[in-house]
Amino acid sequence: MRSEAANDPHHGLEDLLQPVPESARTSAVSGQFWIWAGANIAPINWVLGALGIGLGLGLLDTMIVLVVGNFVGMAVFGLFVLLGQRTGATGMVLSRAAFGRRGNYVPAAIQAVLAVGWCAVNTWIILDLVMALFGELGLVDPGAPNHAAKMLVAAVIMAVQVAISWIGYRAISGFEKWTVPPTIVVLVGMSIVAWTRLDIDWSYAGPPGMVLEGPQRWAAMTAVMTAIGIGWGITWFTYAADYSRFVSAAVPRRRLYLASALGQFLPVVWLGLLGASLATENGHVDPGQLIVEAYGSLAIPVLFLVVHGPIATNILNIYTFGVAAQALDLTLSRRFLSVLVGVFSMLCVVVFVLHGDFATVLDSWLVCLVGWVASWAGIMLVHFFAVERDATRVHRLFDPVGTRRLPDVNPAALSAFAAGIAATWMCMYGVVDVFRGPIATAMGGVDLSWLAGSAVSAAVYAAFGPRIHRRYVPEQVGEPAPKQPS
Repeated sequence: MRSEAANDPHHGLEDLLQPVPESARTSAVSGQFWIWAGANIAPINWVLGALGIGLGLGLLDTMIVLVVGNFVGMAVFGLFVLLGQRTGATGMVLSRAAFGRRGNYVPAAIQAVLAVGWCAVNTWIILDLVMALFGELGLVDPGAPNHAAKMLVAAVIMAVQVAISWIGYRAISGFEKWTVPPTIVVLVGMSIVAWTRLDIDWSYAGPPGMVLEGPQRWAAMTAVMTAIGIGWGITWFTYAADYSRFVSAAVPRRRLYLASALGQFLPVVWLGLLGASLATENGHVDPGQLIVEAYGSLAIPVLFLVVHGPIATNILNIYTFGVAAQALDLTLSRRFLSVLVGVFSMLCVVVFVLHGDFATVLDSWLVCLVGWVASWAGIMLVHFFAVERDATRVHRLFDPVGTRRLPDVNPAALSAFAAGIAATWMCMYGVVDVFRGPIATAMGGVDLSWLAGSAVSAAVYAAFGPRIHRRYVPEQVGEPAPKQPS
């Protein structure tokens, strides 16, 4: 008699990197919508909206940035979702096709670090909100650092996040499916209260006496676009395939594309508007202060469902850390890596707790991420949609080091990657001086870093990548995968 685990088509698939076979995939796309919606129904997106107000923009300008930027970012995000469905491989395994078998260690390592950082940022958001609410209840002194209380809350939250990610994709999908709908109901109620009972200044154009005009206004909009518009969508590119690889290849691409892109776009824009509109009252960016001042005692019952947002985001970060670390050829199970990232993230949380200027931390973090993801994305889009197109030679990506079916290190991809990051920095104008490049400075603060990075990396790879790729096309489409080690 076979065990229940043996009857589970997902059993063993996620412990070691391997392509997800058609027999283990789902034909439903609703799970993808809930996964990406859940990942974005989080306090961090209130902050993203409020960040535009905090950096001097008016409410209308902030909303233009959010809508236009995320429309573009999520439209491209959908292409990376389709790559996962097409191949059954994770983002960092797909990256081997362009960067080479060991050359891919560079983006895989960056992705792993990125996931740890996001997990820490999102957990910090929760700590700030919880402490602010505890202060309303008289459980803590809101004026005190409360480091011990924050660490205790962070440990509990981290344990929940690690436990869900440890189980794997099915637990993540189930968690989002059953918790996102009631969270949406609560957020609808919060929005109604905010927009009907609070003194929202819908005509807010900027700080009194400091309304931005002309070149200064355009520069501020492009900077915020990099941080919370297109830049927000770009940060999800490297995650997309990790979850869409579980969707059947028989599912129409259009359905999967729309479900995933809308799952990202709708909550980001909605919560961005909520955060920006709340910030017109006082100009604050801090999430705890925003919520407590806006809702008072009404925030108490909301707390338990709002906490869902960062947890829903972090279970993706923890899971993606595991598969990214495995792409580095670490001989560790994904479950062990889930525990490891929990420890790393807690260490990072301590750093964020001790850092006082949250707006600067968040903006600098997002701007830094855009630099490498935009460059990586430019290379990947050229490789899979122009060089390989619809050819599915995915099995060679799982070959061991030393394979003759892939370059060991692809200098064209690494050169394009470096050139893209350099172009990103030159056209970047962040809050911190080190993120202010010469071109952006000369243009008066106009930030087109995301465009420069992706365009330059794509152009360099398009010029040199195909030549190297043609040397490594030995197998026919549909060739079976190499045998997995027993």
